Amino acid sequence: MNYMSKKTIEDIDVNGKRVLVRCDFNVPLNDGVITDDKRIRESIPTIQYLADHGAAVILCSHLGRPKDEESKKKCTLAPVAKRLSELMGREVKFTTDIIGEEAHAMAAALKPGELLVIENVRFFKEETKNDPDFAKALASLADIYVNDAFGTAHRAHASTAGVADYLPVVCGYLIRKEITVMGGALADPKRPFVAILGGAKVSDKIGVITNLIDKVDTLIIGGAMAYTFHMARGLTIGDSKVELDKVELAKDILAKAEQKGVRFLLPVDTMAADAFDVNANTKVFEGPIDDGWMGLDIGPKTSALFAEAVRDAGTVIWNGPMGVSEMPPFAKGTIAVAQAIAESGAISIIGGGDSAAAVEQLGFADKMTHISTGGGASLEFLEGLELPGIACLNDK
Repeated sequence: MNYMSKKTIEDIDVNGKRVLVRCDFNVPLNDGVITDDKRIRESIPTIQYLADHGAAVILCSHLGRPKDEESKKKCTLAPVAKRLSELMGREVKFTTDIIGEEAHAMAAALKPGELLVIENVRFFKEETKNDPDFAKALASLADIYVNDAFGTAHRAHASTAGVADYLPVVCGYLIRKEITVMGGALADPKRPFVAILGGAKVSDKIGVITNLIDKVDTLIIGGAMAYTFHMARGLTIGDSKVELDKVELAKDILAKAEQKGVRFLLPVDTMAADAFDVNANTKVFEGPIDDGWMGLDIGPKTSALFAEAVRDAGTVIWNGPMGVSEMPPFAKGTIAVAQAIAESGAISIIGGGDSAAAVEQLGFADKMTHISTGGGASLEFLEGLELPGIACLNDK
């Protein structure tokens, strides 16, 4: 599927039209206070463009996982509308309605350039079921639909894909950036092309490994999933986390990498602990790990090896931490990889989730070419899967 051929907001006339925009306003809240407004800020270029070009803009999103009336109070988009108004320096109207009379009346009354946020679409269970009647009711608020929520593009929900059955549909700047940068790296990477995959489970990354092994020059594996590969190579791994049912698959992947001439790097030393605890005793093992010890991070020699592999890269894709990075004693490997990528000068793509959080926290964000806004969506994109929220976009 050619993602590059999809229409964007610049390919459609929005003047005098009501435009429904699916944003990713799924921000962290603490007692109704937004603790990180990055997702709101990232949506502004699209909203600003539409307002400047004479569209009446209706914004929708999910927030959290509202199950009952009590959790709905905590998942309201009211604080988002308020913060968006502050960031844009203009009025943003808000309705606690979604597809009822009030939402329709307010949407119909919007003048060109005006903004309205409707309430959390997940207040209706029909949203996640991609119910056609709900999607149709949502679509009836507007003349054009814009998807700019990459973080939910892998979900076939009413507001991410269903409304596309009833309206012309294009993407906003955020999705355009995601598919241009990641799509470009996968289709025609600047070489050497290095992929770094971490995290706990091989099973989470099988699709990504299989897709990337045909494209990369070097594949680096860190995190707990490395121990499944170590076991496949006959190394003892102590009490480290392992997926026993994936050892044969790991053997197949290693064989495929060798057959394709892909440089496959696994940790050469391990920072291990005698308990899964921030205050546990620690020890670095080279090669086999003794019983009673579990690997919780890559060791210093591995950090240097991985950094060296990144140094000369033309393109780097990184998804997943190198260890239990939320515990300071086991965050050194993740920090070393982040620093090596920041200093590499390569086209660097950080695939959402923990890797993105690490890069932000360490202050390396401005050194990276692209930090994906979607953890699950970026993984599926790297797997080469079709994302419903992007597949539904009109072609140029």
